[in-house]
Amino acid sequence: QVHVVESGGGSVQAGDSLRLSCAASGRTSGSYAMGWFRQAPGKEREFVAGINWSNGSTRYRDSVKGRFTISRANAKNTVLLQMNSLKPEDTALYYCAARIEAVVGVLINDYDYWGQGTQVTVSS
Repeated sequence: QVHVVESGGGSVQAGDSLRLSCAASGRTSGSYAMGWFRQAPGKEREFVAGINWSNGSTRYRDSVKGRFTISRANAKNTVLLQMNSLKPEDTALYYCAARIEAVVGVLINDYDYWGQGTQVTVSS
């Protein structure tokens, strides 16, 4: 089992920045990937960014490229999502997920363990 916990959400103005943190605990040894997804009210959950924990390779959805950065934190098994130049359309519940395979997937079913989510609200 892997336990995933997100933190760092909040309410900001358009153009501001936020940093989300995701800590994974439990059976995290070996190769795996971490991903961030988001779900806005009335919309489907969508992939935002992911990182291969083994080699650090990353993937992003097009709408956040150049604004969001996913990285491995110094703390063990912690992933950060730095979000800059936030827009109202970034408003959503952000979820962190872990995949017990060192491949960054973009589908919900690619991931095995999920956190409860952290709310990000961006006002214009």
